[in-house]
Amino acid sequence: MPKYLQTCIEPYLESFAETFAAENYTAGTVKAYQSILRKVGHAMDLEGIKPSGLTLDMAERLGRKVPRKNTGTIWPHKLACRFAQHLLNIGVTHPVSLTEAQQARATLLADFETYLVKHRGLSSRSIYQTLRITNRFIDHRFGDAVIDPGRLRPTDVISFIEHVLAGIGRNKTAVTHVRIFLQYLFANGAIESNLALSVPKATKRWGARLPRHLSPEGIEAVLSYVRDNPRHGARDYAMLLIMARLGLRAIEVIGIQLDDIDWRAGELLVRGKGKLHDRLPISAEVGEALSRYLREERGPASCRTLFVTHRAPHRPFKDSQIINTVLKDALKATGQKPLTPFVGSRLLRHSLATQLVNSGASLDEVGDVLRHRSRTSTMIYARLDIDGLRSVAMPWPVTGGEQ
Repeated sequence: MPKYLQTCIEPYLESFAETFAAENYTAGTVKAYQSILRKVGHAMDLEGIKPSGLTLDMAERLGRKVPRKNTGTIWPHKLACRFAQHLLNIGVTHPVSLTEAQQARATLLADFETYLVKHRGLSSRSIYQTLRITNRFIDHRFGDAVIDPGRLRPTDVISFIEHVLAGIGRNKTAVTHVRIFLQYLFANGAIESNLALSVPKATKRWGARLPRHLSPEGIEAVLSYVRDNPRHGARDYAMLLIMARLGLRAIEVIGIQLDDIDWRAGELLVRGKGKLHDRLPISAEVGEALSRYLREERGPASCRTLFVTHRAPHRPFKDSQIINTVLKDALKATGQKPLTPFVGSRLLRHSLATQLVNSGASLDEVGDVLRHRSRTSTMIYARLDIDGLRSVAMPWPVTGGEQ
């Protein structure tokens, strides 16, 4: 008999399984979840933690102790947190009272999130990243103490930016997130001076390089591989085709709703940055790819999102990592060496812009296709117009002066 079979959480596993069954998870998946949770329950038994005392923090810590060797794509700590939330929902556990400092932080961040939605128009993904960096900034400056924005100084801001940029990964977007938070504090009257002006800029060492792109032949090879490979199927092909032909961003692709497709007019509503919407024409090629996916692959999802997971309960994707994975696999299969260790979905968007420039399109036309709001965003493609650059290049100096 497995050592994890009987644990303190056994009486609650059945009701927890019912929450997954209600979301159309398969019986095999639910059984696998229960098996992993029994390991979490065993860890609870070893530490003397009763189900009534399990908090979200405890659940995450215990879940991270479960080896991922035999859990597949399941993250034990996420599953443990969901179980802890289930215990809270059915009344086995009770909400933990917050300290004064925790309550002040929660109130500040909730108001900041409202500001990001109403005044900045950020997407849910951008809001998540901004709040995450903001939390790190608060921890760096105040720790567990009560937050007092009035005590912030430029040196605090610079110290945090240096700390982030010196760490692993060097998240340069942290500069933007901190700047937004300081702008919010200034607009809200929490600080007397606009400390956003003291945020240093992150060095862009690769600003002079050409945009990463594939040749037209390379793009067609990637699309052909994904279209004909049963491992990927119609969904992955449709996602890559939309990006390669229409220039959509990955986050825009996974955000497409069924109602965004106007089949009669042959148009697609694109939900772009800043909650701006555009309508793009759907070519016959793209329309056929979407139609094939809807007919052959899309499961009985309860949501209205176009692209959903193959596995039940057929949910929308949380982020665009699925597209990066499909693209990286296709590049490897077609013998095209990735331009960098990290293969981003912008590769297809840059490739489309490169094709337009090489075909004689103006920068204004490229900006229209990519739906840029600023000409500055399009200027990076000016470096691709080699003939045009030659006409304005200064002659190379030679010995003895100009010749």
